[in-house]
Amino acid sequence: MKFLALCLILLAAPDLASAEDAVFKVGVAKRDFSPAEPYDWRGAKLHALRVTIWYPAVAEAREQPQWIGPRIVPFVSTGSAAPDAAPAAGPRRALIVLSHGFGGSAATLAWLGAGLAAHGFIAVAVNHPGNNGSESTTVEGYALPWLRAVDLSTVIDAMRADSTFGDRIDLARIGAAGHSYGGYTVIAIAGGITDPERTPAFCRSPAADALCTSQLGAKELRQRSQSRLTTDLDFRQRYALASQSYRDARVRAVFAMAPGPVPSFTPESLGAISIPLAIVAGSADEITPPVSGAEALGKAVPHATLKLFPGAGHFVFFGTCTLAGRVVIGGTVCRDPDGIDRDAVHAETVRLALEFFTANLR
Repeated sequence: MKFLALCLILLAAPDLASAEDAVFKVGVAKRDFSPAEPYDWRGAKLHALRVTIWYPAVAEAREQPQWIGPRIVPFVSTGSAAPDAAPAAGPRRALIVLSHGFGGSAATLAWLGAGLAAHGFIAVAVNHPGNNGSESTTVEGYALPWLRAVDLSTVIDAMRADSTFGDRIDLARIGAAGHSYGGYTVIAIAGGITDPERTPAFCRSPAADALCTSQLGAKELRQRSQSRLTTDLDFRQRYALASQSYRDARVRAVFAMAPGPVPSFTPESLGAISIPLAIVAGSADEITPPVSGAEALGKAVPHATLKLFPGAGHFVFFGTCTLAGRVVIGGTVCRDPDGIDRDAVHAETVRLALEFFTANLR
């Protein structure tokens, strides 16, 4: 599962460049945010929200290649950035919070975070407790995914208070983007409400598809969560909170990449989403098939837009694997169908995200 984890216009404001012109060096910084207790850590060992921040840096910043995996033989390229470089001067900037996929990590969205930062945004990605590549996935990290939206809201609070970035953020311009379970997360923060029984019901129906069988390790986690529901009162009470709304009104636009599991949302809540939503996915997604995922979401949410990349799979929105990564990680996480250029899909997705957030975070 950890290897799967390594497995989402014109100027509208004075600090945003057009999607064609990369005008800033990119800085990168790390933080461990410690929210006020009690906080639901979902069985994680680390009781902090570990984040990676990409931001416009000063012109003299020295960008360096960034990687996932061993320093000598890395598995995934995460682009180039200047560690802890001084932020570029200028007006307050839009903030985009990023959510990784099931068992993923903040670093797997570096290509998007850096792409946004090069055009004047501040982007911050969080490792979701109990469901990230740094630790084993916990039952709570699997069974309480709506709490990922709480993580994003808490990160917004922490970024506002951060000594370096707090005064550089325009609080009227906050968006969210995510891949896979991260796509689910941004729909939740936009107002989508989860009914945990809807996905099992979908998987028992004639419409069941690869969503029901594609998630590695999910069968064991599902069995363990069902056992906890019958034996653990505290877990059962936390599980019952799924039906609450986790809408954060500060988030004004969301960008979902290969979102899933879409069937878990109540249709009424999706129909009530009022903020702009852009969806991108691969037409050959083998994890969250478009019919039950991106396409269904596009039909359910008013005014949503949908872009399908012909022939692309689910992990085309994951970082670009090195040769070593293709050998060690393997599978569809690192290998795309013939004719698919992952870097080209990334570049087009960054362009779409830039145009979307520029237009909707005015």
